Amino acid sequence: MNAPQTATLISSDQMEEANKPHLVIQPADIQAMMDRYQYAEDTRRIIAQENLLPIGLLSRLHASFPQHSGLKETKPFLFHGRQNYTGIKGFRRVLDTLEENGIDIGHIEDRELFVEVYSFLATRHTLNSINWDDFENDSVFQLCLAQPGMINKDTVEKYKAATSAEARADIASVYMEQTNPHDGNQQLNKPWFVNDAGEVEFLDGSQHKYPQCQLVFDKTTQSCFSFCTYCFRHAQVRGDEDMFLQKDVEQLHRYLKQHKEVTDLLITGGDGGYMPVNRMAEYVMPIIEDPELLHVKNIRLASRSLTFQPEMILSSKYDKMLELFKTLRDNGVQLAWMAHFSTPRELLNPSTLAAIRRLQNAGVNVRSQSPIMNHISLFTHEDGSVDVEKSAQNWIDLAELLGMMCIGFHSMYAARPTGEHHYYTAPLADIQRIFNRIYRSLSSINRPSRHLSMTISAGKLAILGYSYVNGEKCFALQFTEARNMEWMDRVFMAKWDEAENKINLLEPIEGEKFFFEDELQEIETALAEALQKRLN
Repeated sequence: MNAPQTATLISSDQMEEANKPHLVIQPADIQAMMDRYQYAEDTRRIIAQENLLPIGLLSRLHASFPQHSGLKETKPFLFHGRQNYTGIKGFRRVLDTLEENGIDIGHIEDRELFVEVYSFLATRHTLNSINWDDFENDSVFQLCLAQPGMINKDTVEKYKAATSAEARADIASVYMEQTNPHDGNQQLNKPWFVNDAGEVEFLDGSQHKYPQCQLVFDKTTQSCFSFCTYCFRHAQVRGDEDMFLQKDVEQLHRYLKQHKEVTDLLITGGDGGYMPVNRMAEYVMPIIEDPELLHVKNIRLASRSLTFQPEMILSSKYDKMLELFKTLRDNGVQLAWMAHFSTPRELLNPSTLAAIRRLQNAGVNVRSQSPIMNHISLFTHEDGSVDVEKSAQNWIDLAELLGMMCIGFHSMYAARPTGEHHYYTAPLADIQRIFNRIYRSLSSINRPSRHLSMTISAGKLAILGYSYVNGEKCFALQFTEARNMEWMDRVFMAKWDEAENKINLLEPIEGEKFFFEDELQEIETALAEALQKRLN
């Protein structure tokens, strides 16, 4: 099939660099991309008919970011056929393929312990996104495959010394209890209401921490397309007993009718992109049709499929979902696709670019919120100190790329104190230096919509910058979301600390407590008592 042809947007009076032949995409290049990615005829037809890979766009993106682009790469992929690789067996299949191609990633027992504790899942697209010629420095390799040094040395040594699979599983199970899967007191966020019979109902698959937004962990969204090694919701994807699981959709609507403050329904998981169209319709059609749900204005779909499985969207099987998205748009309900890009490389491939454009053609507002993680989107020098310039440039390039793709840059946030936090975190002072450079280097339209954010039980806390109080340097902090929304009105100060990497361990500049701590304790106590009644 012939590749779609459109007039190039790169003219002869633009940058000389952009006119170099190796930086301009030709129709033959698009055909080569489709062949390399082994697109089915259905996908090729959709790309052509819907003009999802216009030459002008691809040329401009590639010329702007050749250091990140995979658009003109021709090296054959290593992984074929199988769509995904799951658990220990899947991890070992990945190792087999790598071995067949002369690649040894080493530290197998360390990595297998991590898999037993947190599980493993990677798609073919994910694995083929990795530069296997330099895998140790590849962000996606760090993102999806366990690394030596993640789990403490003592536990690793016990695991290696175990003489049976059962003994290893026991060691992994014991360590699992230490992974803090519900940081920020997430269990306290379960909402409840009194039904028409006067009975109290808890929504076991929801969180309602902030008035305007309710999170839904539907029974169909409990897996992911690939597992992130830093995942802060590992309780969901590995199936812990206390995971959030929403089975009854009508119950959610009954709750919403009593809570007119909710404007946003956030479908998450796992991955919200796993939800089938019939189940999605059960959630959203009553919001369109029932006048008592008129207050719900936005549906947010939290999904990493654009990074891990974009081909899902480039199939005629996805047409019904796109029609549902159009129905939402035509009835004044925003569908915000909350993507999760943290490196330019994740976007600069034909599958992701085409999938983004197909969603946008259906009226979907694609946005990106991303964590800044050491080894992935935060980089260090050989001595271990943070490389502020390199780290910032990654995000500056990403922000410019998001803007070129008409994607809103929603937010950046720091690592949550869960899982292997020590591996991904960096001092807050250094992360703030990175963010400052990003923020001042971008035009206002491409900046993140909020300052660097961290989640604690009290809410989402942003570092606005630094200041001085009586000559003492301090962090300037402000809530962007809070258990009491009035806390958001106040800017407050914490002592400057060059080493601390957890915001809840910062100290107030004056007094022994921050202004919200006493009220927070009262709120959490009341929530814990309500939850305990349900458990009893």
